Amino acid sequence: MSTLYKAALSELENTFNRLDDAEVDKAVEMIAAARKIVVFAGGREKLQIMGFAMRLFHMGLAVAVEGDMTTPPVGKGDLFIVSVGPGEISTALALLGVAKAAGASILVLTAQPQGRAAKYADFVLHLPAQTMADDQGEKKTSVLPMGSLYEGALFVLFEVMVLKLIDTLVISPEAMRANHTNLE
Repeated sequence: MSTLYKAALSELENTFNRLDDAEVDKAVEMIAAARKIVVFAGGREKLQIMGFAMRLFHMGLAVAVEGDMTTPPVGKGDLFIVSVGPGEISTALALLGVAKAAGASILVLTAQPQGRAAKYADFVLHLPAQTMADDQGEKKTSVLPMGSLYEGALFVLFEVMVLKLIDTLVISPEAMRANHTNLE
């Protein structure tokens, strides 16, 4: 295996060695208790959270990706999940304000828990990985460019959260497959 692969895998392992699994369990509890769920992220993080939304849909949960034409309004009993690795982006801050004002619960995933987005959250899940907020100079900790370490860690985190939700909600593989599209 190439040195670059080993370095990237080592960085992912280090990220998960520093992740607090009790925080992941709390996030899973919030998702399991939500009436409906809307997710948001920008850039490449959006690709990861959209995949997570798809798996939530496969589990039979009421979920939408913010920005889709079929996204419902959020309010009391609903959960708005936002990934904002660098701690803030203007679109996320605006949407968080709307969700908060509407009474939705807010789960923020970030590598920068001191960022402005976290201030809107009912709960912050800290994913300690390099993002574009710390990818230059002495702060740089990853061989991967920009926010790639955070984005790759999001994929793994979301898959583990899916496994935890399957156990929590007692969802069978057959039930998930029944919700998979037949239009491929």
